[in-house]
Amino acid sequence: MGAKPSLEEIWESAKPRAQATAPSTAENLPDAARRYLDHALGSGSSTASAARLRMRGEIKLDRWLPFEAHEVLHADRGMVWEATVNKGRLTIRGHDRLVDGQGEMKWKMLGLIPVMSAAGADITRSAAGRFAAELIWLPSALARSSVSWSANEPNAPVAHVSVGRERVDLHLRIADTGALQSMSLLRWGNPDGGAYRYVPFGGRVEREGTFEGRTIPTKLRVGWHFGAQRFDDDGEFFRVEIEQAAYR
Repeated sequence: MGAKPSLEEIWESAKPRAQATAPSTAENLPDAARRYLDHALGSGSSTASAARLRMRGEIKLDRWLPFEAHEVLHADRGMVWEATVNKGRLTIRGHDRLVDGQGEMKWKMLGLIPVMSAAGADITRSAAGRFAAELIWLPSALARSSVSWSANEPNAPVAHVSVGRERVDLHLRIADTGALQSMSLLRWGNPDGGAYRYVPFGGRVEREGTFEGRTIPTKLRVGWHFGAQRFDDDGEFFRVEIEQAAYR
């Protein structure tokens, strides 16, 4: 079996796209979805197929720990997230990935001692939900014809996204300006350590920023049991700030 493609290789495999028609020309788009895409992509944004992100924040393991990370999201191939977590004088480095239909997590302390290694069908299904949620950082992927939209409330459109065999209903909450306020979905996982099942998952947007003409969330609080008190009690595990984003 050959080596898995690196973050850099996934980024380089993305081809620059031509200028796109403004998203508001799409047919059968709920008003809130149209406002969101217009706000996120602006007029004449290119149809980027990949995003490259630099981020920092805190992740909750046994306690809240600071991290720094780089990520590539490729609309056709998946995602690679590489991070360094600082635990006192120790460092934990590793990656979460979903590339070409295969999910994997692999983490080591000091680059030597295995902390976590997991792959297989459940990991792939869970990673598919994460990938769909993180398309808010690659909004041109949500403007593709392969994504359908619906809405039961004026400011709450739903993007129906297929990621491999997973069909994800990505619920967005949109301000009147078109700015994203929150995203949520049912994601395959086992946050309590039991059997895998669909669990509410999502994040609240606290700030947004514009990179290369695209306006994306730049500060979020993310976790399991989104929409319930458990999110605030013990479900939140990821606080992130996007420092830089590039597109191709």
